[in-house]
Amino acid sequence: MATPLKTSAAAMVAAARNRIDEIEAPDLIAMLDDPDVVVVDIRDIRERQRDGYIPGAVHAPRGMIEFWVDPDSPYFKEVFGQEGKKYVFHCASGWRSALTVATLQDMGFDAAHLKEGFSTWAAQGGPIEKPEK
Repeated sequence: MATPLKTSAAAMVAAARNRIDEIEAPDLIAMLDDPDVVVVDIRDIRERQRDGYIPGAVHAPRGMIEFWVDPDSPYFKEVFGQEGKKYVFHCASGWRSALTVATLQDMGFDAAHLKEGFSTWAAQGGPIEKPEK
């Protein structure tokens, strides 16, 4: 039997959601043509290959986010250094992206996340691109 944790993953996600900006799929769909909105997909590459992705979304694996947004990191990516952009992160169901955005806020990086993630994106009318085989 596993030793009980001080905090569950579900509790961490709930706490993160209480302090971050959550965007509903229809609202993000309406923002897709806005050049000041950067959609960031933090899902594993295999999820993107299997399920497709939001057109124009930047792929940034979850394990590298903190390093990619930090201008002092040797792994910094210029896409995260753009002034005046609204960054909206997403994963499959909104759990990983909630934790990611809460962490980024702690770092001083302003971002939001797609509340329900990619799992309901297509059902709510969101466009999907599939990778070439």
